[in-house]
Order: sequence, then structure tokens, then C-alpha cells
Amino acid sequence: MSYPFLKGHGTENDFVVLPDPDGTVHGDADGEMDAARVRALCDRRAGIGGDGVLRAVRRDGGWFMDYRNADGSVSEMCGNGVRVFARYLHDVEGEPFPMRILTRAGVKAVDRSGDELTVDMGAPEVLGETSVSVMGRTWPARHVSMGNPHAVASVDNLAEPGPLIEPPEHDDAVFPEGVNVEFVVRRGEHHVTMRVHERGSGETRSCGTGACAVAVATALADDAPRGTTYRVDVPGGTLHVVWTEDDRVLMTGPAVLVARGETDL
Repeated sequence: MSYPFLKGHGTENDFVVLPDPDGTVHGDADGEMDAARVRALCDRRAGIGGDGVLRAVRRDGGWFMDYRNADGSVSEMCGNGVRVFARYLHDVEGEPFPMRILTRAGVKAVDRSGDELTVDMGAPEVLGETSVSVMGRTWPARHVSMGNPHAVASVDNLAEPGPLIEPPEHDDAVFPEGVNVEFVVRRGEHHVTMRVHERGSGETRSCGTGACAVAVATALADDAPRGTTYRVDVPGGTLHVVWTEDDRVLMTGPAVLVARGETDL
């Protein structure tokens, strides 16, 4: 059986989009996706290739973003993914901006900001200090949740952690379901750059929730007033993040659909 797909990315964090309005194409009796299918779709040599899958399902009068990591595991939220999802809903399904998207981390409001999209990512949770380790070297990190867990560590240069082939080691008691780890370097006032290892996907070119966590952690370290915009450079581009007076994190960045077709993977 073949079925339609689209391919898109946000700052080169790329996704396979699966239209499945009534939940019958890719869901089992419980509405769950087969993890093996997700892995096949995300395979960069034998599949379409992607950091994850965005399945578009109608639910509760709206659209639900069923996001899966490249290894087939479920994730609560994906910041770059929700922008790509919104681009799909607008360009293909005809949904107008502003729009509200259902996710496992709650409803996310998305609006157009020139050629880019802005997502209200909700209120961050700052959960204290922790640490992460790579090949025997350890860095202090700040635990921030953006609906999914992050550990933000400052480094002197982005090459310092070395190749992030394996997940950085972390405290299993703090992160029982794994963690996304961001290594951050300051570039200037309200300007940072980062690398990220995403649980379930490995090192990626960008992570939207990670950029939000980095902006929150850096704003706290700077004692910056709410409403300060942070520029967060990632290998795949640039995101802008604001932590507002009313405790919302707004992320602005690109979202592009690059291909569509049919597959039987």
C-alpha cells in the first residue's frame, strides 16, 4: 500500500510529514504509529530521511501533531517540527494563520511573522542544576523543560564536547526518559550558538525546543529583563527567542516544505 508524504525542515531540522486526517492510514487499533515504519521513513540511506515524523491527525475539532523521533519513540514536543507542521496545514490543508495545534505538550499557537513563523511555546519550567558528561568529561548544566527535558551546558567552543555519536551521559534519576542536551557558546550580547544531541535522533542541525531552553537559561544567567530577544544560531540557521513578561516563550524561525510524493515504506 502506498501513501502520501511531504518533506520539510526548520533550520535544517528535517521531518517526514504524513497526512492521516482520520487516523486510519498510520494508526493501529489504538491510534498508535508503528515504530518500525517511523524508522524506515527516517532512514537517510534506505528511506526518505529525517530527524522525525510529523503525523497530521484530526482530533477534538483541530489538528493533532503526532510527533515521533527518528528511532520511532514518542516525544512530547518538537519546536522546529510544529512550525513545519503549521506550514503544511497552511499550504496544503488551507488552514489560516493564526492557528492552534494540538500536541502532547498542550496547544501551541502559531502565527506568520513575515516569511517566518512564530510559535508560542508556553511557559518554561526551570528545574535546577544538573550535569552532563561526554567521554569522561563533565559539564554543569541547567535543567529546563519546554514540555520536553533539556540540559543546557556552557562550553568555551562548540568543538569541545567532540563527536556526539552517543547520547551524553546524564543522571537517570533526573531524566528517567532521557534528555536533549545543548552545548552553548556566547557570541555577543543576547547572541549565542549551540550544538544539540536530541534523544531518539542523535546530533541534529537544530532543535527548536532546545533553542528555547538555551534562551531561557542564558537570560537567567544574564539576569536579562523579560522581553529580551535572544538570537540562537544553530548549524542549520538562526532562531529568535523571547521570554515574555507573561511567562511565555515565543520562538521565530523558518519552515519550508521541500518535497511531496508517495511511498510504500
